[in-house]
Amino acid sequence: MSMKREKTVKNPRAKPRERVSEVRRADPFFQRESAQYEQPLPSREYVTQVLTEQGVPLRLDRLCALLDVAEHEVDMFERRLRAMERDGQVVRNRRGAFILPDKADLIRGRVAGHADGFGFLVRDDGQPDVFLGPKEMREVLHGDRVLVRIAGVDRRGRPEGKIVEVLERANTRVVGRVLNEHGVLLVVPEDRRIAQDILIAPGGKRATEGQVVTVELVEQPNKFAQPIGRIVEVLGNYADSGMEIEIALRKHQLPFEFSVESRGQARKLPAKVRKKDYAGREDITDLPLVTIDGETAKDFDDAVYCERQGRGYRLLVAIADVSHYVEPGSPLDVDAQDRGNSVYFPRRVIPMLPEKLSNGLCSLVPEEERLCMVCDMSISTTGEIKAYRFYPAVMFSHARLTYTQVAAALYDKDEVQREAIGELLPHLENLDRLFRVLLKARAKRGAIDFETTETRMIFDDNGKIERIVPEVRNDAHRLIEECMLAANVCASEFLQAREQPALYRVHEGPTPEKLVKLREFLKEFGFGLAGGDDPSAKDYGKLLDQVRERPDAQLLQTVMLRSLRQAVYSPDNVGHFGLAYEAYTHFTSPIRRYPDLMVHRAIKAALTGGHVNAGDWDAIGLHCSQTERRADEATRDVVNWLKCYFMQDKVGEEFSGSVSAVVPFGLFVALDDIFIEGLVHISDLGTDYFRFDEMRHELAGERTGVRYRLSDRVRVQVVRVDLATTKIDFRLIESLPKALGNATPDADPAAGSGRSTPERGERRRKSPAEGQSRRGSPPTGKPASRRSAETTGGRGASKQGKAAAAEKQAAPVKAKRPAAKTDKAKAPIVGSKHKTPSKPSKPAKAGSGEKPKTKAKATKGKRRG
Repeated sequence: MSMKREKTVKNPRAKPRERVSEVRRADPFFQRESAQYEQPLPSREYVTQVLTEQGVPLRLDRLCALLDVAEHEVDMFERRLRAMERDGQVVRNRRGAFILPDKADLIRGRVAGHADGFGFLVRDDGQPDVFLGPKEMREVLHGDRVLVRIAGVDRRGRPEGKIVEVLERANTRVVGRVLNEHGVLLVVPEDRRIAQDILIAPGGKRATEGQVVTVELVEQPNKFAQPIGRIVEVLGNYADSGMEIEIALRKHQLPFEFSVESRGQARKLPAKVRKKDYAGREDITDLPLVTIDGETAKDFDDAVYCERQGRGYRLLVAIADVSHYVEPGSPLDVDAQDRGNSVYFPRRVIPMLPEKLSNGLCSLVPEEERLCMVCDMSISTTGEIKAYRFYPAVMFSHARLTYTQVAAALYDKDEVQREAIGELLPHLENLDRLFRVLLKARAKRGAIDFETTETRMIFDDNGKIERIVPEVRNDAHRLIEECMLAANVCASEFLQAREQPALYRVHEGPTPEKLVKLREFLKEFGFGLAGGDDPSAKDYGKLLDQVRERPDAQLLQTVMLRSLRQAVYSPDNVGHFGLAYEAYTHFTSPIRRYPDLMVHRAIKAALTGGHVNAGDWDAIGLHCSQTERRADEATRDVVNWLKCYFMQDKVGEEFSGSVSAVVPFGLFVALDDIFIEGLVHISDLGTDYFRFDEMRHELAGERTGVRYRLSDRVRVQVVRVDLATTKIDFRLIESLPKALGNATPDADPAAGSGRSTPERGERRRKSPAEGQSRRGSPPTGKPASRRSAETTGGRGASKQGKAAAAEKQAAPVKAKRPAAKTDKAKAPIVGSKHKTPSKPSKPAKAGSGEKPKTKAKATKGKRRG
């Protein structure tokens, strides 16, 4: 039950507190209300209790009588009832009487819009979504909270709802492009889930057609009129360098400016560590700790050191002590929690903390003293952590090394690099020996390793993609990952043993439904997944080892990966399935992840015998999980736009690739070498009726028997690139024979490189590529989250997951909005270098999410169509 606290307001008509009647004292939350309010009113719970007991709708006067509300309290009590209405706890019927939503068969939830004008109610109770037709969607926007009554079923047998009341509006500002239709200015939202154009009211900033703007909604939509807004910000032209990032920031409501208070607090911080901050810390400045990171990284939040200790090893993982500078409840903390994590776009980073902290005072830069939290471990020759301890310290990084540099020195025996590393080389060799030990322990434990491919964009001087290259992930990456995993496990065990509240990184096993589908699929190939109804990560690992050398390994691995759920942050430890840990948390990246910062605070509290009082840990865990997904979605939008821009002059060209996803309306194909994905619509597969088999991940022709399934090799032609919708369409030319080692670059939802675990080894760096951002923010080179089985396995994938939500549709094809106007010098016209193919792809069928290119006419008060 929602419990929003009303603001304490003194009623000028209130009388001095009198003796409270027995009726009011029967309120189960009377003491709480008395402590919060000068004139306590019946609590929300008491109101719902009385409505439940009476079993009939009650008017205000009757409710006041039953709850013994005095005449001078009526105004304040009615204000509380209105607040309960906004939260969906009560509803007022046509006669003005209050009823409980459950009694009226009303369902609460959040609206999920679709570009074709319909939508779904994502229910609060977790039950299956409710379909909302275009008529219902006219009075709401994507994200709004509503009450819905089931009105029947749609033509596909899904429950169909009718909106009874809008509880909360989610959109106050919307980013989009200006469109002038017969003198009427409209803004077409960039978020395609908002399917209504916004009428522009006079009085705002001036903008010309095609420009990208932010509008503030002055009137929300209703049954009879579309939303009205006022332009408050003009971002520029659609094809301007960096515009794709500016749009993504506003579309996904990412906080990208620090508050005045936060910036002021950051300015007051010292430029260097002060001597007085050494109090209560161990001095480890003599230990040759080093940072090992990507070439473009700037926020170094971890350093490592290893030495032999008897027959085993001593491993130190030192992590930047952000909690020393960012105190709970401070402006810096409020902003950091709001952001949840740093967001890493190509060529631009939106940091969780101001640059003075993220790249300066907290960053473990070389040859500077820094405050840190240390996990000091003793590890046996079998990889078992025999002992560990946490303590605050002062450290001194003796070198800033890169993965490439370390790999060259340790594995390629490059004499130049070995000489450059000098006296630090023996310590790195100790790290490598420990790494080999930890790898064996990992295999014994049964952690899942998926073979995946990661890519990196190389940009030209104009800020556009010059080429896309595979990211080579060497053993130096994995070495650091194993060190981080060890520290994270120690952190979780430390907090659990002391019953200290904290956020765990939890990853549950596959759902029973996904498990059944996976096993049915594996049967066709003669494989089975051991473990019965409760398989372990080791069971997955054994199966991966069996299929790894097969020609169809990519297919089998991808289906296994998609059977896994997403990892989330939660105060309830249920273990980490993918990494095969009974307890796991994030400790090693407090500069860029808020949960890590909270874990640091919890460890410090435990060291001093106290407890962290952070409030509602469940709510914080949910928020951090959502900000992680938000960052992934925003980054995906930007990458998709850049790839579409890159493909504009390649219309008509032919490429080989692999099927990366099979959906009811066609095949997604990932191209070799350039690592870009597009759609072959089902209408381009041949003159046959193709049936979609979700279990087998295939489309099968009824007459010809031709089958297309996940990981199949094909040759396609690029027929259309649409910047406005970031969609690329292919035409199938021929199927290719399968070959050993086929990859589906950038198509796998767990895009990674080398072997990917469901937590990506905890610390893989994702470089923002070369160059500075449009606004001059330096790239730091670390990802906000891992794009892997752990982060996307449960919901499908990047495009595939959304497409598979294509999914929930099958609506009439709508007229497509006019494409964005671009600067010809910067954005080549589609097909300008190649002839348009003689057989272009057919218009998309219902359910494809694609729309034919037709100019829509303006209709005031109605959705253009």
